[in-house]
Amino acid sequence: MMNLLIDRGNTRTKWAVAESAGRIVEVGMAEPTEAWIGALMCRYRLTRAICSSTRGAMADVAALLQGRLDEVLWFTAETPVPIGIDYRTPETLGRDRVAAAVGAMTLYGGRNCLVVDFGTALTIDLVTADGVFRGGTISLGLTSRFRALEAFTAGLPLCEPSDEEALQGKSTREAIEQGVMHSVSFELEGYIARMEEKFSDLCVIFTGGEAKYFVKRIKNTIFAEPNLVFCGLNRILEYNATTKK
Repeated sequence: MMNLLIDRGNTRTKWAVAESAGRIVEVGMAEPTEAWIGALMCRYRLTRAICSSTRGAMADVAALLQGRLDEVLWFTAETPVPIGIDYRTPETLGRDRVAAAVGAMTLYGGRNCLVVDFGTALTIDLVTADGVFRGGTISLGLTSRFRALEAFTAGLPLCEPSDEEALQGKSTREAIEQGVMHSVSFELEGYIARMEEKFSDLCVIFTGGEAKYFVKRIKNTIFAEPNLVFCGLNRILEYNATTKK
C-alpha cells in the first residue's frame, strides 16, 4: 500500500508517492488531472492521500481523488499532528511550515531543529527537542527578491540566482545577483548564529527548491532535506490513520 502526498504551494503543486513506513519512492510537480492520477494508479497501489494547500480549497483535487482511494485527508488547522504547536494564531500557520516541522522531528527527533524552507517565502522555524513548534520568521524568498527589484524600479533587470560568490559585482546584473544572494546568506548566518547562542546542539535543516544555492554558502553544518515537507505529510497521514483505529 502506498500514500499519495500533495503539496500545493504559492506558485507550484508538488506531489510524492511514499511507503507507509516513510520512504519516498517518487516525486514530481504537476497540476492534478485525470490523466495524472490515472497514470499514478497504474504504477502504484495507492490507498490513502493527504492534501495540503497554501492557496485555499482544492476542489479540483477532491473531484479526482474522492472514490478512487480508501481515504483522503485534507490537512487543515484542525488536523491532529504529532507535535505540539506553540503559536498564537494556529489558524494562520502555513500547512507547509507545520509539515516541515513534523518532518524535522521525524528525521531528527530529540534535537532542537531550525528548519529553513526556501520557497516563494523564506521561512525559518524552530522545533524544540521536546517536539514543539515554537514559531519563526517569514521573509521574501530568493526569486521574490529578484522579482521585487525588477517590478519596483524603473530600470533594473530581472536576474536569477547565481553560484558565483563575490562581494562586489562588476556590472548592474552582477551587483543585483550578488546583492540578493548575499542578502539571503547574511540573513541566515545572522539568524543561525543567534539561535546557536541559545541552543548549542542546534540542528539546521535546509529544504525547498532554492536550498541548493545556500548549502555551500552558509558556513555551518547544514542538513539538506529536499523532501522534508513530504516526509512530514506522510507522518501526519500515518498518525491520523493510527489514531482512528
